Amino acid sequence: MNPFDLTGRKAAVTGGNGGIGLGMARGLARAGADVAILGRNPDKTRAAAEAIAAEFHVRAVPILADLGVAAQCASAAEQAAEALGGLDILINNAGINIRRLPQEMTEEQWRDVLEVNLTGVFLLTKAAYPFLKAGGKGKVILIGSMTSIFGSSFAPAYAATKGAVVQLAKSLALAWAPDHIQVNAILPGWYDTDLTYKAREEIAGLHDRVLARIPQGRWGKPEDIAGTAVWLASAASDYVTGIAVPVDGGYSAML
Repeated sequence: MNPFDLTGRKAAVTGGNGGIGLGMARGLARAGADVAILGRNPDKTRAAAEAIAAEFHVRAVPILADLGVAAQCASAAEQAAEALGGLDILINNAGINIRRLPQEMTEEQWRDVLEVNLTGVFLLTKAAYPFLKAGGKGKVILIGSMTSIFGSSFAPAYAATKGAVVQLAKSLALAWAPDHIQVNAILPGWYDTDLTYKAREEIAGLHDRVLARIPQGRWGKPEDIAGTAVWLASAASDYVTGIAVPVDGGYSAML
């Protein structure tokens, strides 16, 4: 048996309609999983699901959800489980960032980031718990960041939430181990996506500073993170829980 084979497994990926979320969703589908794509943009979410279904010949369904709205977190987990006939894998990837220096950030902006990146992640994961438990071998992957390790002068709320996501993964791993649910975190480095393109527009010199620190000499591509997601979603990682894995081309190893 191939321990990385996900045939017959049912996965939900938040923010799976673009960027690294789409890269991970495609990786799971390539390994055989049926996938629910959760996102806020209806056209983009539907297009991602249709493309995955056509390319990998698995079930792929779009689920509209805004993780900044508490009620939608619970309903999104239920919709995904109903559409797929259960839920074995949850990748909590969706997030937002408001780039402001701490002294310039408003309380409303602070709360907006926390609601999506931390509270929404917790509520959706909690809502998925009964389905993950029922399957007998659940896998949860929370998505952190390099700011789970390092601070960020221009994104204090984002960094705070991504640090907290790692502690949440560890806490859930301990709480749910008796239910045969493994919970881990992936910490992506700097990836070439629409979101980081905007950051490079807003922050002078960011592209070159990041590139100079990456030993592999390039920014990541969404497909670079897929293998780690498949590993943590598969039987190959059944004895792995409560860890945070940087997937960053060596960025976090540099002084």
